[in-house]
Amino acid sequence: MTSIINSQLTEFKVEAYHEGEFKTVTHNDVLGKWAIFFFYPADFTFVCPTELVDVAEKYEELQKIGVEVYSVSTDKHYTHKAWHDTSDSIRKIKYPMLADPTGLLSRAFGVMVEEEGVAYRGTFVVDPSGKIKIAEIHDNGIGRNAEELVRKVKAAQFVATHDGEVCPAKWQEGQETLKPSIDLVGKI
Repeated sequence: MTSIINSQLTEFKVEAYHEGEFKTVTHNDVLGKWAIFFFYPADFTFVCPTELVDVAEKYEELQKIGVEVYSVSTDKHYTHKAWHDTSDSIRKIKYPMLADPTGLLSRAFGVMVEEEGVAYRGTFVVDPSGKIKIAEIHDNGIGRNAEELVRKVKAAQFVATHDGEVCPAKWQEGQETLKPSIDLVGKI
């Protein structure tokens, strides 16, 4: 199995539901900023709205640190709109909801469940150059935590701007980092 980490974002062009409109989103829209691709199995389901709302509640914080969020399912953009129109929870979403009915994105990120036509719960952080820096995939019965996602994004941004430094476990913004060297071997 080849790792997706540091691989380049695939070229894509999909429809999205965003801010009451249908829009086209391409790989070029992602380049130049940090991005989160947040895959989930399907609209009108059970765990999915809890996760999507959790991310929606962190969206403003993510925007402040220069991150765009793209939720992705294999539903069509029309279904995203219908879900948004009928669910009080989903109405809270302000980020683009990408439609991937052909599975192009789901396959490119390695989360497509072929026999079901849906995606696993995959979370991917892409840097401004289009390289995937974080990849996390869950089975569909296991929900994710947006607070931990924000922490990981901040760690990825820190590492990208502080050459030679790394973030230890549970690192929070403002805490001490590590500078790997021979002097640290066996002392942590």
